[in-house]
Amino acid sequence: MSRPVARAESPAVNRHFRLAAAALGISVLVRLAWVLFLPNGMNFVDLHVYVDGSAALGSGNLFDYTDSSKTPDFPLPFTYPPFAALVFYPLHFLPFSVVAIAWLLATMAALFGVVWLALELILGKDALREQHWRTVAVAWTAVGLWLEPVRTTLDYGQVNVFLVLIAMLAVRSARWWVSGTLVGAAAGVKLTPAVTGLYFVARRRWLAAVWSGVVFFGTIGLTYLITPDETRKYFTELLGDATRIGPVGSSVNQSLRGALSRILGHDVVSGPVWLAAVLVTAVLAVLAWRALAKDDRLGTLLIVQLFGLMVSPISWSHHWIWLIPVVLWLLYGPMREAAGARLVAGYWLVTTVIGVPWLLSHFQTSIWTISRPGILSWLAAVDVIGVLIFYVWVAWAGRREQSGPEAAACVTTQGPARAA
Repeated sequence: MSRPVARAESPAVNRHFRLAAAALGISVLVRLAWVLFLPNGMNFVDLHVYVDGSAALGSGNLFDYTDSSKTPDFPLPFTYPPFAALVFYPLHFLPFSVVAIAWLLATMAALFGVVWLALELILGKDALREQHWRTVAVAWTAVGLWLEPVRTTLDYGQVNVFLVLIAMLAVRSARWWVSGTLVGAAAGVKLTPAVTGLYFVARRRWLAAVWSGVVFFGTIGLTYLITPDETRKYFTELLGDATRIGPVGSSVNQSLRGALSRILGHDVVSGPVWLAAVLVTAVLAVLAWRALAKDDRLGTLLIVQLFGLMVSPISWSHHWIWLIPVVLWLLYGPMREAAGARLVAGYWLVTTVIGVPWLLSHFQTSIWTISRPGILSWLAAVDVIGVLIFYVWVAWAGRREQSGPEAAACVTTQGPARAA
C-alpha cells in the first residue's frame, strides 16, 4: 500500500473525534450498566464454562463438566482442548463478578485493537497517526459493539474477539516465529484459529506455517504431561463430535452444515451434500484470493477466515467477529471504488445490526429441532449466502481491476487514504 498523504487537522476533524469518543464511551457505559443492573445482565454462560470448567483440569472430569444454570435445555459442556483449561485455570481463584467485568472491558479493548489493526493493514501504519483515521477507528469500535457477533460475544463472555485479535497480530508481524507462536497457541485454546495456517500458505510464509503447527502440537504435548487421560480423551474421542458442541440445526449455527441441514430438514453431517458445498466454497475462495492484489494481506486473511467459518461444523453467530474487518476492507480497502462494494458492506451491516440468526432463534420451537418452514431456513442462511456473495464479488471486482491497468494504476498511486 502507498503511504497516505498527511493532512492538517481541522477543527471539524477534532470535533468528529470527540463525537466518536463520546459514542464509544456511552456504548461502554451502557454495556456496563446492562451487566450490573439488568436482572439477567450477568449472563456470561461461556465464561462460566471457561472458569468453572477449567477448575476441573487434571481431575479426570474436565469433559464431564456441564453448566445448565442459564441454559436448562442444553447443559453447556467444556468443549475446548485441555490447553484452554490450562490457560483459564488461574481465573477460578478470583470472584466471578471480578473476572466477568474485567473480561467485558478487555473484550471491548480487544475489539478496538481489531478495528485498529484492520485499518492499519489496509492503510499502512502512517495513516493511523492522523486524527481522521483515529476517529474512524474509534467510531467503528463504537458501532462494532452493537453488531450481533460482538453483542452476543459480550453477552456470553466468549473468547472470540481475543482470537481474532491474535490472528491479526500474527499477520501483522513479519517475524515467522512470532506469527507461528501466536497462531499455534490460539489453536491450542480453540481449534478454529488453526485455519490461519492457510493464510501463511497463501502468502508463502512457510516457516510461520510450520512453526504454528509445531507450537500447536507443543500445547498438546504440554497438557499430555499434565493430564494425559483428558488430553487423550479430547483428541481421540471428542474432537469430531459436533453434537457435543451444540445443536447443529439451530439458526445461530451459521456454518455450511447448519444452513444445509435447516434447508433440507435433517443433519447433513459430512456427507456428499456437505462435501459438494465445501468444494464449491473452496473454488470460490481460491478465485477470490487470486483476484486480490499481491500486497493485500487483510483481503487474503478475510477470505481464509470466512472459509474456516463456512466449513466448520459449528459456527455460532458470535464466531463471526471477522465480519467487522470485512466491512472495513470493503469500505476502505483497495476495491472500495468497485461497483457493489458498499452494497456488500451494507448487506453485512444490516444483517448484523438486526441480528438475523438471533431473531430467527425465537421462531424455533426447540434448538434441537432441525426441520423448520422453508423461508425461515433460507433466511437463516444469511451469513453463508453473504460469504458466497462476497467471494463472487471479490473475484469479479478483482478481475475487473486487473483487466483495467489505468484504473489499477490510479488506485495504486492515490492509495486507500482518499476514502472518506
